[in-house]
Amino acid sequence: MNIAVFASGRGSNFQAILDAIDAGILPARVVVLISNKSEAGAVEIARARSISTQHLSQKMFSSEEELADAMLEVLKKNHAEFIALAGYLKKIPAHVIRQYRNRIINIHPALLPSFGGEGMYGHHVHEAVIARGEKVSGATVHLVDEEYDRGPMILQKTVDVMPDETPDSLAEKVLKVEHEIFPLALKAFAEGRVKVEGTKVWIT
Repeated sequence: MNIAVFASGRGSNFQAILDAIDAGILPARVVVLISNKSEAGAVEIARARSISTQHLSQKMFSSEEELADAMLEVLKKNHAEFIALAGYLKKIPAHVIRQYRNRIINIHPALLPSFGGEGMYGHHVHEAVIARGEKVSGATVHLVDEEYDRGPMILQKTVDVMPDETPDSLAEKVLKVEHEIFPLALKAFAEGRVKVEGTKVWIT
């Protein structure tokens, strides 16, 4: 399976995908990295591995449609069959979602449907979890649709939130879980074991 990775940050989930491929766990290859930030850590990881990179930001285009067309051109050029959002902080244009329906997944640092939606990313999520007094948090892999963090869930894994938890310590625990379940979800798709019917998803 040819995967296009979208990332905005340092790229730890991107690295986890590459590690799973290297270990023979994930039968796939990353064919391109697309980032809205030209200096993102993920871009450096891709360049070090000679993976094609493309900087695409809404600021470079006059409309969402033009951005979508540019994304689709890059995806087609690199023969991308699947999209993995690995810490990508921008909304995917609707036209791209339509072209890759049920072939885009995202990793979210909370147990959706709680603590999701616009603005809920990174430390904002962990701060909200602690502020609400939650005893459990975790990570969720879900299909991407036209709304933030609303697509059908594929995999979740929990972590305990301790009484003395800080956003930093919780982020560290959740990130470890993200690195475990994101490659596993991609593996299930690569092996054709994911079934989607409407809003229901299951792995065979």
